[in-house]
Amino acid sequence: MVNESADFNMLKELLGVTDGNLASHTKALETEEYIMIEKQFIGKKPNTRYIATATGKKAFQEHIEALEKLLSKN
Repeated sequence: MVNESADFNMLKELLGVTDGNLASHTKALETEEYIMIEKQFIGKKPNTRYIATATGKKAFQEHIEALEKLLSKN
């Protein structure tokens, strides 16, 4: 993984999704304990940061390995 965490705006821009779409997906990832969500204020602006958990990192690695197996069969 490149980044240990990312904020809402960074993810929204990188993924090209709507606020609602990103919020629903991050909630699902939090429910599965793949990410932790931290909310804070920077100055007077709210900031939401997402941090991958050990469980999330493991699941992501397993997903990448499964994709690599699929690709190597072609």
